[in-house]
Amino acid sequence: MASQWENFLKNLGEWHGSFTQLSPRGEVVKDTPSIISLEGLNDNKTVRLRLRRFSPNPSGVGEPEVNELVREYQTLGRDILFFENGSFCQGNIQLAPYSECGAEFGFIYNYRRLRFVQLYNTSGNLSNLTLIREKLPQKNVPERPPLTVNDLLGKWQGEAVTMYPDWRNPDFYSTSLELHLDGGDRLVQKITFGSDSAPKIISSTATIDGSVLNFNESATPVQVLLLPDGGSCTCPVKIELRKPTFFEAGWLVEPDLRFRMIRSYSDKGEWVSLTLVTERKVSY
Repeated sequence: MASQWENFLKNLGEWHGSFTQLSPRGEVVKDTPSIISLEGLNDNKTVRLRLRRFSPNPSGVGEPEVNELVREYQTLGRDILFFENGSFCQGNIQLAPYSECGAEFGFIYNYRRLRFVQLYNTSGNLSNLTLIREKLPQKNVPERPPLTVNDLLGKWQGEAVTMYPDWRNPDFYSTSLELHLDGGDRLVQKITFGSDSAPKIISSTATIDGSVLNFNESATPVQVLLLPDGGSCTCPVKIELRKPTFFEAGWLVEPDLRFRMIRSYSDKGEWVSLTLVTERKVSY
């Protein structure tokens, strides 16, 4: 199995894209063009990150203002894990009272990257949501259309890998996801995962409000935002202490191929696992 550093190196390149600030309902508030360069140095023992974001000149004329950030990495922090395909998630190791928290998800596929940043304020409410769409410009692979409910309907069979912050051996298992409509404004979801001898089944129903799916029946209500480039973002309505919680992001990269990543926390606020699900639609 490849090392975490080798998985990180899958992200090398100069990625052109934009940082899109979204409202809590997923509406576009602001879009800022960006270029992020990840360059391997010293035989890839060091990685230099250079991020440039281009904002309009306040005068309305002339060159845009450039906000630049440069960092170098020789090791990775304990708050981030990378999968073998280069996808990753970084976030809080511990959720604490009256503290900001959140996570960044990064997917990579076919010379494109899709990243999400979910941030919650000290009151536990969603305060910042950013969608980052990037590509290697020499490949010029177009982005996906915005995700719709119809894109998700059907049965999906998947393979999941769960990694742990203490770097113990990962777990591998099969998954199944079934989604169908109940009337015109309700979406029924059934998730099956785990061993064949003792599978776990989670059933839930969401109300459909445009591009927002509201799952309000569980102890921890969540909303799923359907976003540009085939993206989706699952956000707890509120982060509450002494309740287990999770952050999730998804990316539909082909009509029948989707990635989902879930960062899970215990009822003590401890980060306990990170799961990547690769699922294919097997029936409509």
